[in-house]
Amino acid sequence: MTASSSSTRRAMCAACLRAQSACICHWVRPLSSRVDLLILQHPLEVRNAKNSARLLHLCLSGSRLEVGETFPDLHALLHADGRVPVLLYPETPDSVPVLEPVPPPERLRLVVLDATWRKSLKMLHVNPELQRLPRLALHDVPVSAYRIRKAHAPHQLSTLEAAALALGQMESDVDAYRPLLQAFDGFVQQQAAYFLCLNPS
Repeated sequence: MTASSSSTRRAMCAACLRAQSACICHWVRPLSSRVDLLILQHPLEVRNAKNSARLLHLCLSGSRLEVGETFPDLHALLHADGRVPVLLYPETPDSVPVLEPVPPPERLRLVVLDATWRKSLKMLHVNPELQRLPRLALHDVPVSAYRIRKAHAPHQLSTLEAAALALGQMESDVDAYRPLLQAFDGFVQQQAAYFLCLNPS
């Protein structure tokens, strides 16, 4: 292997943070949302080739992606611009009830934890302010198209799928985020083809 070919192989895309040969930027479908989006990503997900949060962030203009397990400036992230934060997370008996009346979408911020189920529980535990947020539970959850990552149930969605469904639910317009799901389908096909090349039958 020559030095130039080694350099090309290591070249990274500054936008999606992947090798240029595996860049996913061509799947980006720029969208704007009335609800603000904050993605809190666990560090173990950053370099995971199957992770969909980066594509979600690149598609949604104005969204913010922060990496960490704890977030010292969490209060500022949650309440910036006077938005009302709502956590996308299953409701539990001790969780804060959904806001009544629900503020208009332009005043809301959807907070999404990008992590495995176990790591998301850890993030909740070490960030008590997240536990105190009102929660949004998804309704009419479809079967996930996330076939490149193992799930315990058909309706366990990727971060991108869950956020698209939640935003549509909060804005009462489920079709508005269909381009996100189309981008996700292309991303999944690309990753499936890549892993097939690595593990031919």
